[in-house]
Amino acid sequence: MVLLLPRLALATEFGSKGGPEPANLEQIASRLREDLYDMELLISFGTSKGGSAGHIALALRDDAAGEERVYSANFYADRDPAHASGRYTTDLMVSIPKQEYLFKTVSTVAATASFGLDFGEIYKRSVIGVRVYGVPAADKAALAAYFRRINDDYHQQRSNTEYHHGPIRYDYLRLNCAKTIGAAFKYGAGYRNLEVTGATLLSAQRLVAAATANIPTEMAMKLIREWGQRHYGMDVVLYKKYRGSTYVDPQEEEKIAFKDLPDRFPSVLSLDFRREAGAYQDYDNLLAMYLLFHLGKYSVRVNEQTLLLEIEKTKDPMPYAEALQAAERNARADSEKFQRHIEFRPSGEGVSEAPDNTHLYYFNEHAEGKLAR
Repeated sequence: MVLLLPRLALATEFGSKGGPEPANLEQIASRLREDLYDMELLISFGTSKGGSAGHIALALRDDAAGEERVYSANFYADRDPAHASGRYTTDLMVSIPKQEYLFKTVSTVAATASFGLDFGEIYKRSVIGVRVYGVPAADKAALAAYFRRINDDYHQQRSNTEYHHGPIRYDYLRLNCAKTIGAAFKYGAGYRNLEVTGATLLSAQRLVAAATANIPTEMAMKLIREWGQRHYGMDVVLYKKYRGSTYVDPQEEEKIAFKDLPDRFPSVLSLDFRREAGAYQDYDNLLAMYLLFHLGKYSVRVNEQTLLLEIEKTKDPMPYAEALQAAERNARADSEKFQRHIEFRPSGEGVSEAPDNTHLYYFNEHAEGKLAR
């Protein structure tokens, strides 16, 4: 019993699976819900060194039901026998209450749900939420219905649908989180011009499949562009990683505490994709970081002393057209200077400027909407 006590204490500490959650979670959630957004695209940071693509999921708000539900592709629904025991494989598209997805340490989905992926994301990595205003109720209903349809295809072990050529099961390159979210908008909500790429089964080589894979940040940028064309309102919430979690996923081969995992802005597929050190330098990554910063309204974090959630910073988000114009201008200027290998001060400010993501929302809290210099 004496030997077990340290392990039991560790299992219930803050930031661990089954441990306490921020005591004021509902208070902060209610404050954020005062803004009447309709849905929120949730872009999770990467936790690996090279090629950190991260994850993407979609939260749909239903005020009549009094809930927001996140639809997230299940990494373990790949029919790999190694995942049949100890991992949640029942659904391909998992439906999760949003506050559980971000902040809670116990899953209502299943005991086998993955901590840091299916729930409690912020204990493992930061998450960017792109909140969208003015979305028709019919579109939200169509999206939810299409996610149910994908699950039905997975349960029935179907193949070769309009959204995917091959078996309907999770595949990191062929049927991943970005493709399922994109497919729901394209085929469910009628976004006919949205490009959703995909390798076929004939693309046997993983390198070929990777070249045509849907990447979370790229899909996010495509969707943001679609929403801009529809004149929907948008703003961004940055949910910062809690950096004190000593939890180690017992089923992962590498036993690394969450606090020691990288927390990287999710890269697009580019020359930066394999960078393990230094700031991102190519135009596409800079554009995404600058645009999301300009759309930023709140950053939310766990106060490491009080272990309570707090809205750390607030600023006025730019309108989309203005934000895009500024981001394009700054990304173009900065990427050209990076290519010339000269010392310079970047023109733009990003949600993150370096893979370790220590730059997060730098602006003067006494001069709302202006960048600190």
